[in-house]
Amino acid sequence: MKIWLDGGLQDIESARVSVFDHGLTVGDGIFETVKAVDGRPFALSRHLDRLTRSARGLGLPDPDLDEVRRACAAVLEANPMPLGRLRITYTGGHGPLGSDRGDHGPTLVVALGGTTRRPDSTAVITVPWTRNERGALAGLKTTSYAENVVALARARERGASEALFGNTVGQLCEGTGSNVFVVLDGELHTPPLASGCLAGITRALAVEWTGAKETDLPLDVLGRAEEVFLTSTLRDVQAVHRVDDRELPGAPGPVTAKAMRIFEERSGADLDP
Repeated sequence: MKIWLDGGLQDIESARVSVFDHGLTVGDGIFETVKAVDGRPFALSRHLDRLTRSARGLGLPDPDLDEVRRACAAVLEANPMPLGRLRITYTGGHGPLGSDRGDHGPTLVVALGGTTRRPDSTAVITVPWTRNERGALAGLKTTSYAENVVALARARERGASEALFGNTVGQLCEGTGSNVFVVLDGELHTPPLASGCLAGITRALAVEWTGAKETDLPLDVLGRAEEVFLTSTLRDVQAVHRVDDRELPGAPGPVTAKAMRIFEERSGADLDP
């Protein structure tokens, strides 16, 4: 297995990042996960645009997107696989043992792991913790992921694959690594970015391609929605058949099934929409 680290391909066994890297010591970094099918990345331009937005939001230098593209191409070529998770990580680099940054410049890592197609439907839970829609990291895809680790562990304990958060004012926000859509009176809705959710790439495409409305929704909408589905890089559009103890029989329902079909057709026709 080959990865890209700071300018070139390296063997995974010998690649080394400093133990003083700010991404390790304080979570000072950003990342993107890109779906790769038969060595071809999906929606890479959108992912790189978001990588730059996240870097600016965190106060990191803009990443060299030409280098990131070269790194992605090199890693994909070096590690052929039918379905992969391409991970781009960009951190504050070598720094002091505190929140202040050093002056050594950022670290760039691109790696690839194999994955499998997700099931058509899944179970989710809600958690008592909140997303802070007014926080400094709201809407940024950062490596400060510990609260997602805790929430996802709780979901796994309860036989679910995702945990959904509300925000500080009780609105539906997002999952640990996904965006959420609901069907109300036959119409498709998803929380707006102002809720504090990540500007998901798959979310944006689903909104564009299905005409879903961005709507402020109370967290308890999950108790009455006719259908619920998740979107993310590796889930694409995935129906939800259980929310907490509430079953949604027949998932995917008709609106979700249509969204799944549209996404599959449109994404298959254009790898970089």
